[in-house]
Amino acid sequence: MRNVLLGLLLAFVSIIAGCSSVDSKGETANRKTEVVFWHSMSGDLQPVLEEIVNDFNQTHSDIEVKPVFQGTYEEALTKWNAVAGTKEAPTIMQTFEVGTKHMIDSGQIVPVQTWIDKDQYDVSQWEKNIVRYYTVNGRIYSMPFNSSTPVLIYNKDAFRKAGLDPEKPPLTYSELKEAAKKLTKKSGKETKQYGFSMLNYGWFFEEMIAVQGGLYVNHDNGRSADATEAVFHGQEGRRVFELIRDMYRDGTFYNAGQNWDDMRAAFQAGKIAMYLDSSAGLKSLIDNSPFSVGVSYLPVPDGIERQGVVIGGASLWMMKGSSEKEQKAAWEFMKYVTSPSVQAKWHVRTGYFAINPAAYDEPLVKEEWKKYPQLKVAVDQLHETKPTAATQGALITVFPESRQHVVKAMEQLYEGVDPQEALDQAAKETNRVLQKTN
Repeated sequence: MRNVLLGLLLAFVSIIAGCSSVDSKGETANRKTEVVFWHSMSGDLQPVLEEIVNDFNQTHSDIEVKPVFQGTYEEALTKWNAVAGTKEAPTIMQTFEVGTKHMIDSGQIVPVQTWIDKDQYDVSQWEKNIVRYYTVNGRIYSMPFNSSTPVLIYNKDAFRKAGLDPEKPPLTYSELKEAAKKLTKKSGKETKQYGFSMLNYGWFFEEMIAVQGGLYVNHDNGRSADATEAVFHGQEGRRVFELIRDMYRDGTFYNAGQNWDDMRAAFQAGKIAMYLDSSAGLKSLIDNSPFSVGVSYLPVPDGIERQGVVIGGASLWMMKGSSEKEQKAAWEFMKYVTSPSVQAKWHVRTGYFAINPAAYDEPLVKEEWKKYPQLKVAVDQLHETKPTAATQGALITVFPESRQHVVKAMEQLYEGVDPQEALDQAAKETNRVLQKTN
């Protein structure tokens, strides 16, 4: 009798378990909501991101975020284009800032504004000069995540040897040229140390236009209406190209090519005394340089009022094909990531800005700024940025293609091509792909 009762009890438990563990679709009813997160954080950034994800998963028993590395931003976007709108698409996608218009126009995303409104979430706690980039027609389309801006990096030891004040870096083009001449060191016909350099990369060109208040494309940088024409070949762009041309002719400008690592290695080896870099690379650069590193604002042309910088980096997008439950889980993760404590960790471990400025008041950040006061310089430059169409950044679907045309134009300067001619050609090519897309 006892064995019979035990058998009935086990059978009953088995029936109950079967009913509760499988829903009508044959899926586990009590399982965690899975959030697939495609990202492009490699190298030292990947373990920091994975640590944040793990901390979230441990504190949210009903959600599991699965980070999946998908290569560079360009590679990840190509993969996403192939699966957007299908079951293979991720729940969250990290995309670089110039992919913003492409993501909006795809029709495959859910603006985070949707969940901001549902949750009555206070976005005033987010950094305004960062959120502005991802805001279109009053709606926030993606959540800012890893954000950075360009800064001027310089070798303080080289400044001292050249008789320059290491606490007074150049802020104007004329000061930059003058400092570069004093910093350039030659041995016979060989240049041992160049005064200045910048990567042949469209981002720096865009920033040097924006800091002057110049636009990249028409219609308020594509913010008031879809851009139809490039305008970066105006006086602002010409000043930038003439600066590069003049310094290259003078022998004070080093052609660093297009590789970030090569440029940084040249600086650390003493081949370059000043150059432009992303604020996100500061900490690593300071730690690995055999001399004292200084950080300053982007130089501006003489007589031009500084407007500020455009945000770079990437943001997180929510996918339209995800279920309501998955979207809610993704939103919970996004809120977690932007909390002050998490952003404090992200800022000090990576060098990226804190999306939530309250993070700068965290003890972790205050201690880090004592060790690395250079980090605060980039934050100050961002906070002093004026809210204009120029500093909000351009919105065009064909931004990656346009950047390549600008890079080609920059390289033509080293071949002796006239700055205006090179710019006009880059603008012409941008207009061609703009018209084709529109």
